[in-house]
Amino acid sequence: MTERAAPFYCPYCGDEDLRPHEQGHGAWECGACNRAFQLKFLGLLARGLQPDSTGGEPI
Repeated sequence: MTERAAPFYCPYCGDEDLRPHEQGHGAWECGACNRAFQLKFLGLLARGLQPDSTGGEPI
């Protein structure tokens, strides 16, 4: 796993024109919709992945 992962799409408009924002670690700006946002890893969930009741893919 890498230390830093870059988002592929803007969470607001879906465009790919992203660049690091001067605010700091995890901050990005979108050139298409002119928004700045920040990504932050919160941690792992204690329950992990749970299969659905039909026996299909984990949800």
